[in-house]
Amino acid sequence: MALLLLSLLGLLLTWEGGQALVPPSELKQMSAAGSKYIDTEVENAINGVKQMKTLMDKTSKEHQAMLHNLEETKRRKEEAVQLAREKEQQLAAKQEVCNETMLALWEECKPCLKHTCMRFYSRTCHSGSGLVGRQLEEFLNHSSPFSIWVNGERIDSLLERDQRQEKQFEDLEERFGLLEDGVDDIFQDSTQVYGRMYPFFQAPFGGFREVFRPPIQHIRFAPRRERFSRELHPFFHHPHHGFHHLFQPLFEMTQRMMEEAQGGWEHSLDQDGLSAESRNSSNDRMVCREIRRNSAGCLRMRDECEKCREILNVDCWQTDPAQSQLREQLEDALHLAERFTRRYDDLLRAFQAEMLNTTSILDQLNRQFGWVSRLANHTLGNDGFLQVTTVLSKAPNLEDPSAPPDTQVTVQLFDSEPLSLTVPGDISWDDPRFMETVAEQALRHYKEN
Repeated sequence: MALLLLSLLGLLLTWEGGQALVPPSELKQMSAAGSKYIDTEVENAINGVKQMKTLMDKTSKEHQAMLHNLEETKRRKEEAVQLAREKEQQLAAKQEVCNETMLALWEECKPCLKHTCMRFYSRTCHSGSGLVGRQLEEFLNHSSPFSIWVNGERIDSLLERDQRQEKQFEDLEERFGLLEDGVDDIFQDSTQVYGRMYPFFQAPFGGFREVFRPPIQHIRFAPRRERFSRELHPFFHHPHHGFHHLFQPLFEMTQRMMEEAQGGWEHSLDQDGLSAESRNSSNDRMVCREIRRNSAGCLRMRDECEKCREILNVDCWQTDPAQSQLREQLEDALHLAERFTRRYDDLLRAFQAEMLNTTSILDQLNRQFGWVSRLANHTLGNDGFLQVTTVLSKAPNLEDPSAPPDTQVTVQLFDSEPLSLTVPGDISWDDPRFMETVAEQALRHYKEN
């Protein structure tokens, strides 16, 4: 029996040729010293998470103001579009007054308009000329000169733009919701850690309680799709998919869309049916998509055909003065709707830019402090966070026998597996720097893994 006890003792004091430096009675004191360092780092991390929460609360308040601006802009844009459609319907009801003159011009306008549009499309776009030609033929046969006279394609463009804006807004709201949930998850888990450790922390750290306040009341244009926020932790701890990843791809895509929308149809076509803007490759792609989606886009080329231009110059004032007034009202409504459409785009773009900046800061804070939220399920024992199990002297360095041998330390941090660390031989185990070095290495390994 005595031999067995001696063998077990020898196993405890010898590991890979090393020799035990610290008796078991001292290991507890070393664990306490290391745990003190870890306590301080946990405190700092929880305060860092508090910064994340404070920043998110500030961003949420600004988000509410942005939603109010978007809501007001959207309302005024929709009112202007509705007014334009009403004026268009009123004009349509009166078009028979000039019907004979317009119809004659329209019959000469159609073939030129089709030829001009198809020539542009075949030169600029890569495929689908046959399908586009058939769609355009059908569109022109079922249209009237009134489509040109009231700039009907502008309303179609506004409605299409409205659909794209709505989709973009829904994407932004969904991603903002994920951002709020992600920060809230990290904060709530950190408060659990703080709650269990509170007896160990003294003022001014107690100010952490000040973060608890009634939740901000949010407004939404549409219900957000159901989310399972507790599944977000792996996403936000992934090194390549943090908070910033939510908005960066969307912002880059929106930037491209905005650049395309600025060109394309805003400039008149030259003699070859190609505008200065449409020569730009990105704008060419946008123009091709416009024509494929909606044959009414070809009406924008009306200035290339003399008979189409004459339709625009038909004056029905002598027979019905009200038509001129209706046409002016229609133009005013369209200009107003377009202005609010651009304003809505600007607000969305500004919000995305702000989110890029905010999420960049949140990512930095999360990488530095977010690890503490992973301790939410950790049970804190009486012996602290860090436990030292063995301290062994490694074999001497054969290249420099006079140098003090390094020290091998085995520790367990939180609930992780035992970890072997090396401390330089010039730091003795009874030096205060020794356990600070051990704790620092152990915590770094925990954060990385």
